[in-house]
Amino acid sequence: MKFALIICTYMRPKPLLQLLQSVREQSLYPYEILIVDGSINSETQQIIADNPFQNLKYYLVPNEHRGLTKQRNFGISHVGNDMEVVCFLDDDTILEKDYFEQLLNSYKLHPHALGVGGYICNETKWEFVGLNYQPKINEFYYDEWKRKDGSRFVLRKKLGLDSDCPPGFSSLFSHGRSVGFLPPSDKIYEVEQLMGGVSSFKKKVFDTFQFSTYFEGYGLYEDADFCLRVAKTGKLYLNTKAKLHHYHEASGRPNQYQYGKMVVRNGWYVWRVKNPSPNAADFLKWHAITLLLTLIRYSNVITTNQKKEALTEALGRTIGWWSLFFSKPKE
Repeated sequence: MKFALIICTYMRPKPLLQLLQSVREQSLYPYEILIVDGSINSETQQIIADNPFQNLKYYLVPNEHRGLTKQRNFGISHVGNDMEVVCFLDDDTILEKDYFEQLLNSYKLHPHALGVGGYICNETKWEFVGLNYQPKINEFYYDEWKRKDGSRFVLRKKLGLDSDCPPGFSSLFSHGRSVGFLPPSDKIYEVEQLMGGVSSFKKKVFDTFQFSTYFEGYGLYEDADFCLRVAKTGKLYLNTKAKLHHYHEASGRPNQYQYGKMVVRNGWYVWRVKNPSPNAADFLKWHAITLLLTLIRYSNVITTNQKKEALTEALGRTIGWWSLFFSKPKE
């Protein structure tokens, strides 16, 4: 299958170069690599010029195309007509050598798939425990594997507010568990959400769908919105054999106040994509979890060393929540 790779980047020349070096080592190499750069300086352009890569096309986009969703749509519009699959990677990832080989093999095993995601393998420690394991309150158990559960999920379980869906699926009150809660089992799992920066889709998908420009700039949850819309028309999968590492480069991210607002407002938007007309129980659960997570961030002012970051994010979440009653997000 002919496949293209789109990498949207912003002010991260060194992480981007490291990613491209890992692409060069792949057992399957992309037929096209499109770098869509929204940077406001020339450092990324220079590092690409100094380090040539086969099949690479570089685009420095003007302001009207700057921002993650706009850059993705720009990249899609420049993919060759003969490409069958379009892959997306965040610029702060590093690939295992058979990443594309495993990803493309997923489409052979599931020819009806509209999209397949890769598996981030460096963020969580999992332990194989087999069948019939009874997890503790501070553990998450799935498909014979366990991992430590975060404090916010432990509290949600105690309050009866945990997700009622498998990882990678969004409940009717949203706030589900991401594909990051799928274990390193080397299996392929059906999902309805993929992480945008480690995803791929059949090119024909983009004849119908684009990334929503509601999600400006950093684009938090833009991948959830896109995947939920696509999943209503066909199947999405995550292949845990298609491994890569994600290093969460700090540069290019919004400040914590803006991030907090985006978490709530963009979260509300995505919730309504999944469930346009929630019943009273789903409505109350979404708001209860949103407020609970905000309170946890306020408590982090006391419990963590990053007091300023916790406070500003909590304030952003608070303002974002109040704003829903006066100005709901719209496309």
